[in-house]
Formats: sequence, structure tokens, C-alpha cells
Amino acid sequence: MQLNLEKLKTDLCTSLCAEISLFQRSDNRISISTPFSFSDGDSFLLMAEPLPTGGIRVTDCGNTLMHLSYSMNVDEILKPGNRNELLQKIITDYSLTNNEGELFIDAPADEAGKAVFKIGQALSQIHDISFLSRSKVASTFYEDLDRVVREVAPQADIRKYYLVEDKSNAEDYPIDYRLDFPGSARPLFLFGIPSNEKAKLATVIIQHWLAEEIRFTSFLVFQDQSKIGRSDVARLTNVGDESISSLGAIADMRRKLERLYSVDTIAQIGS
Repeated sequence: MQLNLEKLKTDLCTSLCAEISLFQRSDNRISISTPFSFSDGDSFLLMAEPLPTGGIRVTDCGNTLMHLSYSMNVDEILKPGNRNELLQKIITDYSLTNNEGELFIDAPADEAGKAVFKIGQALSQIHDISFLSRSKVASTFYEDLDRVVREVAPQADIRKYYLVEDKSNAEDYPIDYRLDFPGSARPLFLFGIPSNEKAKLATVIIQHWLAEEIRFTSFLVFQDQSKIGRSDVARLTNVGDESISSLGAIADMRRKLERLYSVDTIAQIGS
């Protein structure tokens, strides 16, 4: 059986056109209703407006990033980091412009249809950033961890990727963070735990420095403790001092640091 190309083209055009409706607004812009929608069912907000050059601008009026803010901290994708690199790649790939959160595409008037579908595809991918698996972009966890550490303990002297001084093999047993709090002689060695492999490594590192009789308090921050093997968690928590099960437990982290160190040195930030 051979497909009838012209009939298929007609059927597809009829079906797709039926999914799109236009509404003329009093401000000379045109509201565009499309099949594109967010995961919660809300439709994309798209507007078309004329350009002085005679072309057309299709814009989301800033709605996409605002909608994204309902499920994540949008500031985290607007500053340098993995999520921002993804955002910039999508913007570049689909020829969008980001003007203080408003995403739009300019095109000749006779290419309005292409522009609508192009921005629709781009906005779908941008919204998917909120569902980005941290296992797919491992360093995202460490970016989040770095932010939390600096927010929770702003008065501490923080050293990232710390190597214990005056030890010849220190590079084999690195510390994610060393925090020194005012008035305390015992530093905090903090470890981010995003995987089973890191749980095993942190166990070895903590055991090594305990055997070397280095005085410190260890703190473990899991990406998601429920996804780490039970035996790995058991071994790690046996040698570790304090822990939180995920970065969502910032309030617990603050409370535990308050118990270990002076209350005045811990920032009061929300969970």
C-alpha cells in the first residue's frame, strides 16, 4: 500500500491547524493557543507582536521561567553552572533571546508558523530542566552542596577540596570541605555523598584520618540516602559523626551544627 502524499499533507495540516487558535488583543498583540503545555497541564503562554522591521516576534512574556519557579529556585539556572549551560544551549540551538526572563524569537512574518513551533520545542526543553536527574548531571549536586554550605555557615572559614597539611599522602584522602568555626579548635570535615562509590570512598577517608589521630568532626550530606546501599550507609554512618539524608534537610543540618558549635555562628536560613 502506497501512502497518498497530498492527502496525508492535507490531513496533517488540518489536524495541526485545528490545535492552534489566535486571539487579537487590544494592545495589537495576538495571543496564540497551541497544544504545547507544562507537565501540570497549564498551556504555554505565547504572544505574537509586530516588529518595526515588518517581521514578527513570538514571546512567552516571561511565563516559562515564572512557571519553572513554582518547582525550583530559578536563580540556580540563571547563574553559572550546569543548569545554566543547559539553558544557554537550548536558547542558542533554537535561536531564542532571553531578555531578563522573557524568552522570544524574531522571524520574518511569512515564517511565523516555524517560529511558533520552534519556541514551543525550546520551552518544553527548558521546562524539563526542573526534572533534570542529578545522576545525569552529577556536578549539579556539588553545586547545590556548595551553596548550602556557604549559606548555613557564613562565618566559618571554609576550605574546599581540603588536603590535610604535613601529610605526605594527603592527596589520596581529600576532604570535600573543611570548616573552621570561631572559638572551636576542632574542624568540621564535610563530605557530599551522591553515590555508593562516594559512600565507600568517604568511609575509607574518614577511617584513614581517624587512624592518623587527626582531630575533627565529620559531617555527611547525602544527595538521597534512600538510594545508597544499606551496607554502604551502615559502614559510613558507623565511622561518621553527623549526617543529613538529603539537601532538603537543611533545617536538620543547621540544628546539628548549632549543637556542635556556637549558635551565633550558624546562619538562620529556611529549609
